[in-house]
Amino acid sequence: MSARGRGAKVLPSELNKVCPERGDDPATHPRKMSDFEVVPNLQQSSSSVSRSRRKAHFPSGSNEKENLISWIPENIRKKECTYFVESSQTSDSGRIVCECGYLREQHLDDAAKPPIFLGKEWDPSRHIQEMPTDAFGDIRFTGLGQKTGKYVRVSSDTPPRVIYHLMTQHWGLDAPNLLISVTGGAKNFVMKPRLKNIFRQGLVKVAQTTGAWIITGGSHAGVMKQVGEAVRDFILSCSHKEGDIVTIGIATWGTVYNRESLVCPMGGFPAEYVLDEENQGSLSCLDSNHSHFILVDDGTHGRYGVEIPLRTRLEKFISEQTKVKGGVAIKIPIVCVVLEGGPGTLDTIYNAITNGTPCVIVEGSGRVADVIAQVANLPVAKITIALIQKKLSILFHDTYELFTESKLVEWTKKIQDIVRSRQLLTIFREGKYGQQDVDVAILQALFKASRNQDHFGRENWDHQLKLAVAWNRVDIARSEIFTDDHDWKPSDLHPVMAAALISNKPEFVKLFLEQGVRLKDFVTWDTLVYLYDNLAPSCLFHSKLQKVLLEEREHTAGSKMPRLQMHHVSQVLRELLGCSTQPLYPKPKHTERPRLSIPVPHIKLNVQGSSLRSLYKRSAGRVTFTMDPVRDLLIWAVVQNRRELAEIIWAQSQDCMAAALACSKILKELAKEEEDTDTTDDMLALAEEYEHKAIGVFTDCYRKDEERAQKLLTRVSEAWGKTTCLQLALEAKNMNFVSHGGVQVGSQEWYFWQEKRLQPTGCLARLRAFFTAPIVIFLMNILSYFTFLLLFAYVLMVDFQPAPSWREYLIYFWLFSLVCEETRQLLYDPDGLGVVKMASLYIKDFWNKLDICAILVFIAGLTCRLIPSTLYPGRIILSLAFIIFCLRLMHIFTVSKTLGPKIIIVKRMMKDVFFFLFLLAVWVVSFGVAKQAILIHNEERVEWLFRGVVYHSYLTIFGQIPSYIDGVNFNIDQCSPNGTDPYKPKCPETNADNKKPIFPEWLTVILLCLYLLFTNILLLNLLIAMFNYTFQQVQEHTDQIWKFQRHDLIEEYHGRPPAPPPLILLNHLQLLLWRGLLRRPASHHKLKEKLEKNEEAALLSWEMYLKENYLQHQQCQEKQNTEQMIRDIAQRVDVLAELLDLDRVKRTGVVEQRLGSLEDQVRQNQALWDPAGCVCLTGSSKALDIKEIDLEGKPEESQPPYHVLARNLLYPGSHTLRFPVPDEKVPWEVDFPLYNPPAFSADHKDMAVQDPFSLSLESLLKINYNTMDGLIDRQSFHGLYAVQDGLPLPGTWRGLGFQLQHDRGLSHSWRRNLDGSIIRKSLKKMLEVLVAQYPLSDVWALPGGSLEPGETLPLKLKWILRREFWPQFQNLLKQGTEVHRGYLDDPRNTDNAWVETVAISVHFDTQNDVEMKRLNSFLQGCDPELCIRWQVLDKRIPLHANHKELLHKVSTLLGAYY
Repeated sequence: MSARGRGAKVLPSELNKVCPERGDDPATHPRKMSDFEVVPNLQQSSSSVSRSRRKAHFPSGSNEKENLISWIPENIRKKECTYFVESSQTSDSGRIVCECGYLREQHLDDAAKPPIFLGKEWDPSRHIQEMPTDAFGDIRFTGLGQKTGKYVRVSSDTPPRVIYHLMTQHWGLDAPNLLISVTGGAKNFVMKPRLKNIFRQGLVKVAQTTGAWIITGGSHAGVMKQVGEAVRDFILSCSHKEGDIVTIGIATWGTVYNRESLVCPMGGFPAEYVLDEENQGSLSCLDSNHSHFILVDDGTHGRYGVEIPLRTRLEKFISEQTKVKGGVAIKIPIVCVVLEGGPGTLDTIYNAITNGTPCVIVEGSGRVADVIAQVANLPVAKITIALIQKKLSILFHDTYELFTESKLVEWTKKIQDIVRSRQLLTIFREGKYGQQDVDVAILQALFKASRNQDHFGRENWDHQLKLAVAWNRVDIARSEIFTDDHDWKPSDLHPVMAAALISNKPEFVKLFLEQGVRLKDFVTWDTLVYLYDNLAPSCLFHSKLQKVLLEEREHTAGSKMPRLQMHHVSQVLRELLGCSTQPLYPKPKHTERPRLSIPVPHIKLNVQGSSLRSLYKRSAGRVTFTMDPVRDLLIWAVVQNRRELAEIIWAQSQDCMAAALACSKILKELAKEEEDTDTTDDMLALAEEYEHKAIGVFTDCYRKDEERAQKLLTRVSEAWGKTTCLQLALEAKNMNFVSHGGVQVGSQEWYFWQEKRLQPTGCLARLRAFFTAPIVIFLMNILSYFTFLLLFAYVLMVDFQPAPSWREYLIYFWLFSLVCEETRQLLYDPDGLGVVKMASLYIKDFWNKLDICAILVFIAGLTCRLIPSTLYPGRIILSLAFIIFCLRLMHIFTVSKTLGPKIIIVKRMMKDVFFFLFLLAVWVVSFGVAKQAILIHNEERVEWLFRGVVYHSYLTIFGQIPSYIDGVNFNIDQCSPNGTDPYKPKCPETNADNKKPIFPEWLTVILLCLYLLFTNILLLNLLIAMFNYTFQQVQEHTDQIWKFQRHDLIEEYHGRPPAPPPLILLNHLQLLLWRGLLRRPASHHKLKEKLEKNEEAALLSWEMYLKENYLQHQQCQEKQNTEQMIRDIAQRVDVLAELLDLDRVKRTGVVEQRLGSLEDQVRQNQALWDPAGCVCLTGSSKALDIKEIDLEGKPEESQPPYHVLARNLLYPGSHTLRFPVPDEKVPWEVDFPLYNPPAFSADHKDMAVQDPFSLSLESLLKINYNTMDGLIDRQSFHGLYAVQDGLPLPGTWRGLGFQLQHDRGLSHSWRRNLDGSIIRKSLKKMLEVLVAQYPLSDVWALPGGSLEPGETLPLKLKWILRREFWPQFQNLLKQGTEVHRGYLDDPRNTDNAWVETVAISVHFDTQNDVEMKRLNSFLQGCDPELCIRWQVLDKRIPLHANHKELLHKVSTLLGAYY
């Protein structure tokens, strides 16, 4: 099938159809190679690109689109064939094509010139060149909805960092937490419906929960189609936010059908792509369910597999990147998921296993996946060529004839190597031991690979935990990490605890608390600063903190923003909790507290080194802990509106009732300022939830002990700013809490008697107690106020003389006492808040505002009354003041259960009326202006304009319709024709002859009817409905409102002087004398009680105990509800179970497989007792190799007795392939006619360390084997070896290849005993071993190396020892124990050259050994990149495999732990 659109013979009109925004551009015409210039691989774009996620479709003319159009051609290339050479093959249509697969007209003009310019033979390396790409932008699949994706055409040689930069910077993708590479069959295959559903659900679940990228081949066939359909089904079943899964398709550009529609040099935004499977032929269509496409171009057409090398490099590059999120830095892990597949899939699995990438094989999907799955549980020795041949004949029955004998050998060798790395191989079997989720299998595969990876100490466990936190998979953490295999110290969990808090992962916080993390040890001062530094920018509390910092910078006139401190947090919290609370975090006065040596804002977790962990590894004298860590974390969670996290922390709190009420107050205050309505609703709902928690705890306390419950209400809480629970509830207006029976009982006691504990005995004491009781003070004040109003009314109506009478003077004196009392309330400050704060609190009260208004109006009227000329206006103003004083009387009614709530109803209805007047004014003014303009001509009197427009229109609503509006009742005597009479309105328009009105009566009547319809019927009924809604709202909570108001009134009179006005002036004089002259401090509030420390601790412990009971009761209730739901579902499950039982009976294949594994296990157990079944090929001694069988029947194989590392398919440091040799063909005695290894000799940079011979037979015959050849010792530790054709042969082994290299090494190790200082589950002693990491090496090794001719110590050993210690060290070696002498498995071994090693153990019994101290003093690295360390001996330390075998021998020799 020919393809068009490679940038050559494309007409401008055709390009306009593809890119309509381009028009006639010179770039659309055929180009020459000279038109393209070489540009760097990666250039920075002209304008910065946001890292945030972009929308799929760029708006026309946007900065992002322009930036992409300019950046991609500069940095991303495509490939073009520049020389047309006729191929022997033809296109699908029978036309002549080039060797590259394209037609002649699809080449550039220069490509069709005579061959003398470019040579006669077609060479891809010479005749395919790179040039700027011409296909990128958005892709939309025609007829499949409006969903758009991203695509780009790239050269096969594009650096992975360029593609990764494009995806993360320009496409706006967030770096993944996990990379899932899905591979398998490229053609459509059949999967069982159940397995297909399990795979689809599990794949998208792991991608969605972990934030993973899924990478596939991108075509609409095979495994890629399965992945696309899985993503499609998930998106359709979820919301928009949940359905955001990144699925990247990496396909070959030359195999994409309809790719010409994607060609657009200026970018397609969007490019319309047609998915046409019927006509695609040998090509393939792109899958419409992928979100991003990377189309790899190598300049050819129709050749599959071009994208594999670039995909491998890209996946490796991404897996080497580090992502920091929520305080955790992890290297992006990668996992390979395999379905079905052929030879290419086997190569992919083999390469993945070789590179250390874990693979998940889905059994039941077919072909290669099933072959590996069926032999994965077998010992490697049983995976023979015959077995693989049998499996292939069954699973590849259609293509089995294509498998040659050499191909069978190659497959057997690769499958053996794959199965040998069992730690990287996970088989997903449907229904295996309850395993039903692919997502669990994928994550378990990653953890299994990480757990079996070599590591120092606990690095792997830390890495696994960080992965689990990053993926937010607490289920995996419970099942795979927190097991008996590793003991976690609470301090080890502190860094990930901080990460879980910041990233809002409450399940992990709960898990860490269960694992023993103590908040008292975790929460330090610096931890709090770090947490507040990492508040989400969208959080309202964050913006308030920034405002405080900005104000401080302006106050100090500094240029830099001050660093966040806890007193800044305290400043914001005091605004939220109210001024009655003291600062929670006081500002340092003189010197700042000790700081940690590492700046906390730069702390992050890293897989290689946990810098956040250093926050908790400080001396006790340098770490400042907070007073109440639970309170601090609770506040941090609540201000961010994190419900689940706050609930977990609140469950740990001790002062739980005060904490719940404080959280309710904070949330209500934040909700007032929050702009987002959804967030506001969530905050109010959470505030109500915390109020219910406080009520629940207080209810349990009150039922157990009423007296102690009352103490909890009035106890001064030091942790919450020296306030009380009752005060917090009143500040937050928690009516449900205040109206609780236990709170009201205390209120009634305070209301009727001041305190029961006074127990007055004398007569005077009883009298004093009676008159100072709140109820008596309240009643005397009511009597006094009524007397004042009666006297005031009498003066206004009867005794208002030009000269004030004694009664009027008494009123003035009475008012003066009221003013003094209001002043006392304003200045009374027992908590030391300050005059400004007290004034703000005073003004907030509605009744205080009414008092101030009444007093000011009275003073204004009094001023006018005392001036003779304004006597009458003064009386008017005083009359208005009387009205306000009467309204103030409503405050007294709040004590009434009937009238109290009605006052709230009236106040709320006044708000309703206020907003209703806006609607009413529209109709009144519109009708009034229209009526005035129609009836009356040029009314110039303002007062009559107001009457006609507003006043008369308003009265019309109530039925007072003007008589002249319809002309029937018009009377000219009731109006003024010219508008000159100030007491009459101006007459309407009349006839000059008969003085009859001439205005259109029909119009005014219609307007009047419409006006009355909308105002009387619509608006007034709307107002009634509003009143009814307000009434119903208040009426539902009548009892709570009344109790809350009554408590407020009681508290007011509890601290009021006992004498009523005007006698209250005596109390004011006493107070002035006491405070002003004697300087006595103000008495504390009577509703606050400060307890002794012991009593307070006992009370809080009692409260915490009852809180636990409350939480358990809540959990029981939830369980009961859940259990009822389970009972209902159980009946349905029983019906489904019967159907599933029938299905299980049909699964004979699974039963046979389990029986087969049992038979294998029985045979293995028999082999343990059969001496003839064990052959040891070590060349030294024969020993029985006993294998341990695990619970699943999988043999735990030890290393095979023959070489494995030496049979890797690639020679070390080379791309040359070894001849594949399966395990069964290793011995030379076994006939292997196919064996034909390549002739290979490694290149040596150092000519001094290699034999000076060539590959010729003459040079080989000059070598003296089995003796000293000059300075070179060519003798083997195993005795004489055979020499054939001038080359040595090992006596037993085949499969190493052919190499001219002779290498004999000497390896040494030193250990010291820790005397039981390290305790493991094993009772054996622990050893430490000296290891070194040499430059350009990723793994550690035992000190030692190749012993060059004439030398006594290896060169690598001399690197780590100073020269003066070399003779002494030789003496140590003589005193050491030889643990190995002979052949050593090494990747460098070949058929004709192999490594033999002498390993000597030098053991020090104690750390204080003199020789050991001398050795440590002489350790030095000549190279700064050389690392040396003592390491605890463990089988997981990252050493060379053959070195670990040597250490195993040493630990066995010394009886130590390994």
